[in-house]
Amino acid sequence: MTNQNRSRWQFWIDRGGTFTDLVGRQPDGKLLSHKLLSENPDCYSDAALQGIRDLLRLAPDEPIPGEQIEVIKMGTTVGTNALLERQGERTALVITKGLADALRIGYQNRPDIFARAIVLPEMLYDTVIEIDQRHDATGTIITPLDQNSARNQLQRLFDDGFHSVAIVLMHAWCAPQHERQLGKLAADIGFDQVSLSHQVSPLIKLIGRGDTTVVDAYLSPLLRRYVDQLSRGLVSDDKKGGGHSPRLLFMQSNGGLIDASHFQGKDCILSGPAGGVVGAVACAAMAGFEQVITFDMGGTSTDVAHYAGEYERSFETEVAGVRMRAPMMFIHTVAAGGGSILHFDGQRYRVGPDSAGANPGPACYRGGGPLTVTDANVMLGKLSPDYFPKLFGPDGNLAIDRLVVRQQFEQLAATITRSNGNQRSAEQVAEGFIAVAVENMAAAIKKVSLQRGYDVAEYTLCCFGAAGGQHACAVADALGIKQIFLHPYAGVLSAYGMGLADRRLMREAAVEQLLSESLTDQLRQSFASLTQNGRAAMIDEGVDPRQIVIEQRVRLRYQGSDTALLVDYDHWRAMSDAFEQQHRARFGFTMADRALMVEALSVEVIGVNQHQADPEEPLTTSPPLHPVERLKTYSSGQWCSTPLYQRNQLLPGAEIDGPAILLETTSTTVIDAGWRGTITARNHLILSRACPLQQESAIGTSVDPVMLAIFNNRFTSIAEEMGYTLQNSAHSVNIK
Repeated sequence: MTNQNRSRWQFWIDRGGTFTDLVGRQPDGKLLSHKLLSENPDCYSDAALQGIRDLLRLAPDEPIPGEQIEVIKMGTTVGTNALLERQGERTALVITKGLADALRIGYQNRPDIFARAIVLPEMLYDTVIEIDQRHDATGTIITPLDQNSARNQLQRLFDDGFHSVAIVLMHAWCAPQHERQLGKLAADIGFDQVSLSHQVSPLIKLIGRGDTTVVDAYLSPLLRRYVDQLSRGLVSDDKKGGGHSPRLLFMQSNGGLIDASHFQGKDCILSGPAGGVVGAVACAAMAGFEQVITFDMGGTSTDVAHYAGEYERSFETEVAGVRMRAPMMFIHTVAAGGGSILHFDGQRYRVGPDSAGANPGPACYRGGGPLTVTDANVMLGKLSPDYFPKLFGPDGNLAIDRLVVRQQFEQLAATITRSNGNQRSAEQVAEGFIAVAVENMAAAIKKVSLQRGYDVAEYTLCCFGAAGGQHACAVADALGIKQIFLHPYAGVLSAYGMGLADRRLMREAAVEQLLSESLTDQLRQSFASLTQNGRAAMIDEGVDPRQIVIEQRVRLRYQGSDTALLVDYDHWRAMSDAFEQQHRARFGFTMADRALMVEALSVEVIGVNQHQADPEEPLTTSPPLHPVERLKTYSSGQWCSTPLYQRNQLLPGAEIDGPAILLETTSTTVIDAGWRGTITARNHLILSRACPLQQESAIGTSVDPVMLAIFNNRFTSIAEEMGYTLQNSAHSVNIK
């Protein structure tokens, strides 16, 4: 890094569904954090730009001095939200003749394994045209491409108002020439976005390749406009009269940063959550934890992931009813964020899946919103208006409204009583909804751990996100986890993770051949080509060649199976042994008489980010400070006096026994009874189970709407785990 760069700012940003988090690194290396609503049209047009303005302390009409900023590293939900709300670019699908309905038919698997009425998701493309051409599986031309006819068909699309096109041809993964010709025709006609399947997803299987290409065509124009909007807001005139714009990097779903000019629709879906996993893993490693469950509870949802030495990725996934085949962090999301709306359906409590978002937000945000998980914590006294950021009201400077929360919970309690005769106070109703939300989050963690053969009791729960610390102890108790890790920047850890992340590029190639010694030379040559291509691309992005690390992996599966596992590239027998070890851990069995197929090769090119570990300080032996205040909180059916501490006033070595509340700049941590908090030499907060967890008593024979919801979730979780294992280990297409 040059001396010039050392004297400039860096901004690490996570634009979430409810809040936008920022960490600014000053020229002297000091870090500042900031949090503001992602949507607040009365006060600003873009939260990321406004956050930068706030940290730089600029006047409302003062332009952002781009020459003072080295780089902006950002994760965004822009693409994810567009996918969820179906607000992407109007897209046309161009496909081989006779296959117009192929993506609609898909794999004919059941999106909900227990649903009797299957409701297929809407397709992202608005229209389809068929091109008369065909290759066979070896790449031999069966039907030549008629370029004049194709040009006329594409021109009609363009004249009908389509500016984005996804071109998906049969066997283009091994014979891409016709796609290239169609892509050139489309570009010459004037299409703004042309996504070619052999470039977007260069692997076998038309459906996966086609779905991913459509997603790319649907979201890339939206991302490009957002990048342009940010860039325009960051450009400033320097003294020489030229415009200067800082470097803009975006987090990809695979957990690596990439230059904004190469940020694609297919890589944006888990942009924000991936930054959180990267930050959690890096910070946990500083604390000495190698096996962690990451638990990121934000305003809209909760994201969980598993880590035990390497990032876990899924290569085929479904988001918002849309199938995609692209390397993504294996992150499971559940609609149980701070803004998740509370419902009573006449019999049981439900949390989400809908969210109040940033606008109108929870009821306490003074925007006329519904009751949410955040409101339940306000009702229970765990979030105090006196210590919550004053971001609300017409001018964005008022505290949360506790009065409206109590009024609405009292109304809901009366509704529940009228519905089933269950007499409950407003506090009991709020605590019941928190219990349901905790059960939902615990079920999400089981999907990335128990369903994949990992015993969570051996792991540390790495908790972060604005709402995570409020529920960490309860979630850990639900899973039998006895240790929780919280970083000083836990409230904005997804943003902090952007600053710790490496640059990453992924290169893939299909193989589809039996694993054997005779395949060794072909694999070596293919890896060499992929590695050379990826390294050159990384150097072109300005990464020092000495900081580039290459990881080579192979995707293997049993012949006749669809479940591929990723193993490190090695001698062919070593890869076979590694696959069988993984398969046995995941599914409990192996098939010794079944040959192994090499499905694809994967090369990950990493531009390593050199970052320093958190500094260590001497441990203190002094007794903990007196609490700032004692708050009246409701827990386990009764009100109690709970001490409130300022987190930044606790010195390394301090110990706090629960119940207690730790107030931080960007979050609140609740230490439940039976837990103890310790501040380490690196200023990390470690929560440990100090007393054995008491077993739940029998709920009796009366109908309890809270326990009804919880046990419904538990039984559903067990059935889903069984179905998940059956789907992944089955050979029958009907079962899948």
